[in-house]
Amino acid sequence: MKKMSSAEVRQMFLDFFKSKGHTVEPSVSLVPVNDPTLLWINSGVATLKKYFDGSVIPENPRITNAQKAIRTNDIENVGKTARHHTMFEMLGNFSIGDYFRDEAIEWGFELLTSPEWFDFPKDKLYMTYYPDDTDSYNRWIELGVDPSHLVPIEDNFWEIGAGPSGPDTEIFFDRGTKYDPENVGVKLLAEDIENDRYIEIWNIVLSQFNADPSIPRSEYKELPHKNIDTGMGLERMVSIVQETPTNFETDLFMPIIREVEALSGKEYDPYGDNMSFKVIADHIRSLAFAIGDGALPGNEGRGYVLRRLLRRAVMHGRKLGINDAFLYKLVPTVGRIMESYYPEVSEKKEFIEKIVKREEETFARTIDAGSSLLEDLLEKLKADGKDTLSGEDIFKLYDTYGFPVELTEELAEDQGFQIDHEGFKAAMKEQQERARASAVKGGSMGAQSEVLSSLTDTSVFNYNKSTLESEVIAIVRDDERVKSTNDYGQVIFAETPFYAEMGGQVADYGVIKDGEGQVVANVVDVQRAPNGQHLHTLELASELVEGQKYTLEIDTKRRNSVTKNHTATHILHAALHEVLGNHAVQAGSLNEVEFLRFDFTHFSAVTPEELERIETLVNKEIWNAIDVNTIETDVETAKGMGAMALFGEKYGKEVRVVTIGDFSVELCGGTHVGNTSEIGLFKIVKEEGIGSGTRRILAVTGQKAYETFKDQEKILNEISSQVKAPQLSVLVDKVTNLQSDLKQAQKENESLSAKLATSQSEEIFKNVKEANGVSYIAEQVSVKDAGALRNLADVWKQKDASQVLVLVAAIGDKVNLLVASKDKDIKAGDLVKALAPFIDGRGGGKPDMAMAGGTNAAGISELLEKVGQTIEQ
Repeated sequence: MKKMSSAEVRQMFLDFFKSKGHTVEPSVSLVPVNDPTLLWINSGVATLKKYFDGSVIPENPRITNAQKAIRTNDIENVGKTARHHTMFEMLGNFSIGDYFRDEAIEWGFELLTSPEWFDFPKDKLYMTYYPDDTDSYNRWIELGVDPSHLVPIEDNFWEIGAGPSGPDTEIFFDRGTKYDPENVGVKLLAEDIENDRYIEIWNIVLSQFNADPSIPRSEYKELPHKNIDTGMGLERMVSIVQETPTNFETDLFMPIIREVEALSGKEYDPYGDNMSFKVIADHIRSLAFAIGDGALPGNEGRGYVLRRLLRRAVMHGRKLGINDAFLYKLVPTVGRIMESYYPEVSEKKEFIEKIVKREEETFARTIDAGSSLLEDLLEKLKADGKDTLSGEDIFKLYDTYGFPVELTEELAEDQGFQIDHEGFKAAMKEQQERARASAVKGGSMGAQSEVLSSLTDTSVFNYNKSTLESEVIAIVRDDERVKSTNDYGQVIFAETPFYAEMGGQVADYGVIKDGEGQVVANVVDVQRAPNGQHLHTLELASELVEGQKYTLEIDTKRRNSVTKNHTATHILHAALHEVLGNHAVQAGSLNEVEFLRFDFTHFSAVTPEELERIETLVNKEIWNAIDVNTIETDVETAKGMGAMALFGEKYGKEVRVVTIGDFSVELCGGTHVGNTSEIGLFKIVKEEGIGSGTRRILAVTGQKAYETFKDQEKILNEISSQVKAPQLSVLVDKVTNLQSDLKQAQKENESLSAKLATSQSEEIFKNVKEANGVSYIAEQVSVKDAGALRNLADVWKQKDASQVLVLVAAIGDKVNLLVASKDKDIKAGDLVKALAPFIDGRGGGKPDMAMAGGTNAAGISELLEKVGQTIEQ
């Protein structure tokens, strides 16, 4: 077995499969694109689902990758076990309808055991397989594997809902009796007993059936195109190659752990209790990579996951004696470890450090606030004579306020309180079960469409024409290929001017005409078929026949509006970089007819001043009348030009580069104006947050932008008329003066109200009654608003007139009730709730003052009569 670094293990895996004709696909962002079933990219195959379900046909059916992934279902286990991680790398090789079982198993065995490659001892490998999958069993035997090393496991069948599924065969490495002191042996595998001896290093999934939950597995139909999906965990593989006790002693983690040793002054013992070191090393990797890919800490979704990881790591830092912000200092180390294959962490080091440090400092304040909440909680328990902090309260502090459990328990025990550990575990388990129930493991794939996948006829999209004549080369109706249709269907033409929805740009609409110029069909949607052709969805007025020629006409007014918005999106993206920073990258877009929508990563709301700068920058590029140039080239040349890839796009060998002067250079397959002046005008109409760390800008261009400005001008003119400003230029001064006058009038009004309250109080406070030894005043008063009631209460507080005050007033159609109390045994909030029903109202407040609103003025008299009786109760 060769001694290798983690980088060498990764590269050897990719090189092997490249030698077998596989295309090496780069690792994609941890933030999923166009896949609402996933919170994170959680496996190597997650990014390839479009190939497996047949919605897209890859250029090469043989693919290999090293994919970064995040799984957070069991965060609490990280650090406790040898192989639990939140972020990990999955190495995989995939076949989309090409090779199958024989090659996949043979190549897996060759890569692991050949002296040219990893050179593992064959007698150290064990394989599990699905009991009914005798083909896999026989293939392992053919390769010389001892039958005693083949273990049938009923769970070796991969399926997630409807769609591709099949048996899988797993490969384990035997680390020997050193990790199995009782020498239980292969029984550990056969009975699925948790152990450190047999380490799973590779899973080969044989995707050969279309799963259907409504029928027994034995009746699943074979897929039209069988697939191979494999996964090798890099961290486990490196641990075996480097012969370390756990994954954490490998070169993927130890440089981070050494940094933590230096920061804490504590020493890491590979065989001791090192949970805090492991948690920190694991979590900072996830944080660095996720933030580098555009996710930001927050209160929901991905942001909440990152916040939990960071806070957990910070608390483990405190356990090691590190009380200041320190995680951000580990980011450069993460970058150095991974930069041979993932340079992005080092490239975005400063930004990642900034976000991590800011979040650490915020959490320090959270700890202070949480301590205060806990103190209040413990004081209440003392007052109630209780001595146990409930598991529910511990969990609420942890889950709602982010207050660490360990800290809660420590502070509570210091004050002599018992801890309900079991109650907390139960609450935590409920939350985990809810999370697991809502999670979609891997995200199910759609069923393959054999008809669409088999359409390989060449079809060309013409960017430069809005009308052209073309032949029908395929018609699909109800998932069957037909020769003609007269009501609806999906159609592919040899050439088309219709843009298929892609890259955030909506599809073209238009009509199909026959040779006599009569409209045969309306085009209501255009999507890309699995092999890339533009698939037109038609509503037909008369028959359309395969092999015949028709005239295709797009709705040019619609296209022009969308095109202006799409080009404006490119300029907006560049403007965001200039104003907010390069971290503000696209996280989704929509270029519609009437507006454009652009989602981007940013850690706070964009200020009005920043929005104004962004809007001005975009308009300057429009007014400068810059030519928009598009060239077709290869990916490497495009990168050399500084081209920025748009979010969610898949690029082939040939790409289109769209340049707008030296302001914007992007890879894009959409349609664009010839010169920025064609956009006319750009106006931001809304900026908002749509999730943790993600902002959205809605904007309009051209005529819509002009109409937006005119609408705003109309509003300004109406305001100008209302405040009697002769010109818009003096409107601000006029409004400022009016606001000043209003504030002065309000002050005078408050002063008069206070004087009136004082005057009224002389008469009101004379009528003191008593109930159950409590003195009270209950009066109906004539006031203009609820504020005047509060003024009377303020006067009452300064006097020694009574212990309880009840005031009620009919103000217009409403009835307002105020209760104030100086008696600790009579809570104003309780009393107001008891009296409010008499006026068909409800309300509440604090023990010393409360208010209610109602609608039944006829009930005022009865309310006042019942005050004494209510106090006695």
